[in-house]
Amino acid sequence: METTLESLAKGKYISLTTFRKDGTAVATPVWLVREGDRLLVTTQGSSGKARRIRNNSRVLIAPCTMRGKPTGEAIEATAQVLDPQESERVSTLVAKRYGLMGRFLTKRGDAADRVGIVLTVT
Repeated sequence: METTLESLAKGKYISLTTFRKDGTAVATPVWLVREGDRLLVTTQGSSGKARRIRNNSRVLIAPCTMRGKPTGEAIEATAQVLDPQESERVSTLVAKRYGLMGRFLTKRGDAADRVGIVLTVT
């Protein structure tokens, strides 16, 4: 089955693969919310994936299990770290989709350090 935006949005997790400066791929499972023709995720702004996206907007996204095991093909996308106001909105959307666990996990740590990331399939 071909990986599409629709199939990714229906899943609970996607594997978000970012790239280090030396080109090494780093995959991380993340929660997601669909908004129109893009996917939204949230993470700590100081996380490795956020730093790598600021350096290189090219990412791969694929459906995966909770532990990050891919369950489908990866597709190319671009990623952009959002401003604080948009990031707060993304955290709220993710928390709403994932219920109690989503509210807990999006509020832990330093809330001021949480950023939203928008993924656009290329």
